[in-house]
Amino acid sequence: MSATAPPIVEIKVTGLTTQFGKNVVHRDLDLSVYRGEILCIVGGSGSGKTTLLRALLGLDRPAAGRIEVLGVPLADLGMENLMELRRHSGVLFQSGALFSALTVAENVALPLRELRKFDEELIREIVLMRLEMVGLSASDADKLPAELSGGMTKRVALARALALEPRVVFLDEPTAGLDPESSDTFVTLICDLHRELGMSVVMVTHDVDTLVAVSDRVAVLADQRVIAEAPLAQVIKVPHPFIRNYFLKGRGRRALGALSMPPLPEEHR
Repeated sequence: MSATAPPIVEIKVTGLTTQFGKNVVHRDLDLSVYRGEILCIVGGSGSGKTTLLRALLGLDRPAAGRIEVLGVPLADLGMENLMELRRHSGVLFQSGALFSALTVAENVALPLRELRKFDEELIREIVLMRLEMVGLSASDADKLPAELSGGMTKRVALARALALEPRVVFLDEPTAGLDPESSDTFVTLICDLHRELGMSVVMVTHDVDTLVAVSDRVAVLADQRVIAEAPLAQVIKVPHPFIRNYFLKGRGRRALGALSMPPLPEEHR
């Protein structure tokens, strides 16, 4: 029998420390993201979820530690090479972060125009393809962000994140601000696109329903580090107060109702 090949690591974080002045957000944090998976990052308020995302994107330099993205150490890159690496990733920010003075098509086209490799006819064609991919139509292309619903804004932001066919997509609270129906629809869209495109997804979320629906693995931030990194069914067995409160009480427990729950350790009861 041949041994199963180990997963390919797209992002590797080792011994990460991030701090602002005297405030240490992460200390000696380790994290891996595997090719083709959806990794959900959860943690309490102030645990540094978005700060970690910014470090993975190379937007913030850590105080210590090593981050490798697609096999490349971020610390070794100058700005030009860092920008080149970012072209292999897409980002959906929590609010959508669309430019209010630009149309939907112009927002989606921004990453394509930054490359300066495509003529306007091809850019328009790619933009319309990405809009169709996220469930929008050509009639939406010339709308301004102020004319969009919350769900449409998220879809446009996702279309922009996918503009360059990235290998890794970062989603920061993608369902925040959506009503339950729109949230469920958007989660289904993310799952469908992940299955169709085979990209790796790093998602920061506080919503247990979303996490249960999409995650291959979960990374839990607490105590300035990742205290658990595994499939959800394994994470909920970890005897830590944050995991107990987050997953095994109230809404978290209801969301996990579809899973086969193991017997809880005494400290979880």
